[in-house]
Amino acid sequence: MPSVLIVDDLLSIHEMLEAVIQPTGFSTAFATDGEKAIVRYKAERYDLVLADIDMKPMDGITLLKQLKLYDPGAVIIIMTAYASTDSAVQALKYGAFDYLQKPFRVDELIATLKRGLEFKQFQAERANAEAGLPAAYAIDVESRLIGQSPAIKKLVQQIKKLSSVRTPVLLAGEAGTGKKTVAELLHGAGKGGDAPFVKIDCALSSEENFRDGLLGQNGSGGTWVLQAKGGTLLLQHPQCLSLPMQREFVSVLRNIGQSFRLICTTGEDLEKLTDEGKFHDELFYRVASLPVVLPPLRERTKDIPLLVKHFITKATNPFFDTHLIEFSEDALATFSSYHWPGNLSELNQVVSKIAATTEARVVTSQQLPLRLREVKNWPSLEEYLAGQRKQYTDLVLRACTDDREKAAKVLGVDPGQIE
Repeated sequence: MPSVLIVDDLLSIHEMLEAVIQPTGFSTAFATDGEKAIVRYKAERYDLVLADIDMKPMDGITLLKQLKLYDPGAVIIIMTAYASTDSAVQALKYGAFDYLQKPFRVDELIATLKRGLEFKQFQAERANAEAGLPAAYAIDVESRLIGQSPAIKKLVQQIKKLSSVRTPVLLAGEAGTGKKTVAELLHGAGKGGDAPFVKIDCALSSEENFRDGLLGQNGSGGTWVLQAKGGTLLLQHPQCLSLPMQREFVSVLRNIGQSFRLICTTGEDLEKLTDEGKFHDELFYRVASLPVVLPPLRERTKDIPLLVKHFITKATNPFFDTHLIEFSEDALATFSSYHWPGNLSELNQVVSKIAATTEARVVTSQQLPLRLREVKNWPSLEEYLAGQRKQYTDLVLRACTDDREKAAKVLGVDPGQIE
């Protein structure tokens, strides 16, 4: 059902619009000012926004500008009680789809909403035709893979290529890098988006459960395999299966062919385990024909400010709306210099905890956890950014501005070598 976010500071307008819009097949949501509207839109991504132009503290034009900055594809219809051509032209200039002048007729309102929805669908179809992707897939990738770094762009391209095939995929990467998210994207990419998605963590069940769930009788596949037919079977940590179980699962894969898409995720080097005889070789070649390595966060520090903003929108704070929280430049620099062993999961945890407890709208580096701020807790130069010494050196020098000896100790050089 297409959705409309109605933004007006008069509750009577909300009630009236809900009464006339919902019977025509649109779902409705409400916000009483521009700031709340931005928070709701970022959380839900409504198909259309219907906003009054005369609101405080944020008027409709300012809301329009900020929404278009956040989402250039947002379809926004402005309502105005003024017969001023200037205000309507200004709204169109800043990207409004159309405007309605109060009081407007119900049929005029519904017709405008339907045209806006048609335009929204056209935008999606055009973008997806250019990318060669199904509509729902392109939107999902945009909203769930946050970043502009070369590493994340490479990952996006790999997922696009894999979206049109049902070949088994191996997703490898450190804990917290988003392997499960990518698996969900691949599952929803094609015609199997509405098909079953069966997720099995091989580290969290017994041998008996795996025998019933994966193998079944006579190599025909167990209950989990049958449930995944026509959809996706996600095996997390397949190296935790015993070798006999891996061997029998290979037989199941031979028997059932392409009845489901198999995706495996791991934080281990399966090729090395295969060479050591600790992972079944045929299973490895079956699942690793299309390996995708997810980059750790330390290799995509350019994305950290974007990720921080993304995680803030999902957090809660008892004092004020979290979208008002900002991180100072020194705080973002500290975020970017930390090595993030827990990757995205750790960053999300840190940002959410800060957002939930801070009483200040601007968070400085002094409010960050000690492990992020203390240079002694940073990894060694070799561990942190091999081959990128200059970047690392600059970070250390900024952190140790008044302590040349401390900087030299971290860098492993003589103090005289530091300019």
